[in-house]
Amino acid sequence: MNQRDAETIAIGTELLIGGRSDSNSLFLADELGKLGIAVRFKSVVGDKRVDIVTALHTAVRRAHVIVMTGGLGPTVDDCTREAVACATGHRLGRRKEALEGMTARLAQWGRTPNTAQLRQAMIPSGATVLKNPVGSAPGFCLSWKKALIISLPGVPREMEEMMRQEVLPLLCAARESSGRLPPAPIVRQVFHTFGLAEADVDAKLHGLIPKGMPIDLGLLASPMGVLVSLTMKGNQSAREKNRALLQKLANDARSRLSDWLFAEGRDTMEEVVGRELVQRGLTLAVAESCTGGLIGHRLTQVAGSSAYVDRAAVCYSNRAKTEMLGVPAELIAREGAVSKKVAAAMACGIRERANVSVGLSVTGIAGPDGGTETKPVGLVYIGLDDGTGRPVTQEFRFHGDRNVIKQRSSQAALDFLRRWLLDKA
Repeated sequence: MNQRDAETIAIGTELLIGGRSDSNSLFLADELGKLGIAVRFKSVVGDKRVDIVTALHTAVRRAHVIVMTGGLGPTVDDCTREAVACATGHRLGRRKEALEGMTARLAQWGRTPNTAQLRQAMIPSGATVLKNPVGSAPGFCLSWKKALIISLPGVPREMEEMMRQEVLPLLCAARESSGRLPPAPIVRQVFHTFGLAEADVDAKLHGLIPKGMPIDLGLLASPMGVLVSLTMKGNQSAREKNRALLQKLANDARSRLSDWLFAEGRDTMEEVVGRELVQRGLTLAVAESCTGGLIGHRLTQVAGSSAYVDRAAVCYSNRAKTEMLGVPAELIAREGAVSKKVAAAMACGIRERANVSVGLSVTGIAGPDGGTETKPVGLVYIGLDDGTGRPVTQEFRFHGDRNVIKQRSSQAALDFLRRWLLDKA
């Protein structure tokens, strides 16, 4: 089986109505790329069986590996199994290994499968059952019309573990049994920037890659910044030949983006900040207003963050800022809760009460209401205090809806802290 081209199909009506985004496809593209399998198409389809069947018929005409995520749960809208059976003509049947795996997992949680959950053990005939090491819903893979259909749960943690433990070994084994030379891994350099618009990043990288070079430049904007990728094209021999060129271009990109480049590869802003705090032996406390705990959540998502995160307080109201942080009520009345001086007082207050090295604060107007002509929606102030008596603050003007402004504010606060830490090196 040729495994050079792939398509991912994300299943779930919630992915089409603005409630959630498909993040699984990014992980899948990275993992498949390591095997030299290029994701050429990404599809999102709702929970209707007929739509999933149509998506499968389309995918099988243009891809050799089809990875589907979602629709394997016990509820009535989970119909991926039925759709695959309908499209391929493989009848559904209860599989012993699928039932035993699901029952064992539920038993670990002190539960037994109910009638609805028993549907999860229904697998198309001829398919290989894929074990779920962290969840209850098994997956499966099935060969059909010279394509390999792989069906995984949509829960990211379950999908990722099944991909690593079940799917990638299966793809490697299939490739080895075919006797074909393995395709070269897709080589990609990824850079994460914050503080520049996509157009500005593009301008800074203008002319980076001369015409005709076997390397693609990609930009992807999000509330967390702009992701820049350099992807090498060509066969195995061409990629080996051009590795030095890719490194040269990567170094050039680093130089051009240096002031805004905060991470490479799969690193996140919170991981970078955590490493810098550990390296300097510093501890941190955070006072949040408009971000509502998002910064604290992100920091504590990093394993080992207890070594440097002492506390994060959500001080949303003016009274909370006064009672919890000691921000003078007259200062808030005079300057407004969204101001440089209040941001500085919040950072100082949380640092003193937590007795830590650094206090970080954020206060702003996330919207959609609450803005004025002088203080519009999206106005955010970040404060930082290290006990030297010279707190620092920065003003930001963000655009977008409430959720986007909160995300950008949290990223800006962590980036502000990162830059301060680097200045202290």
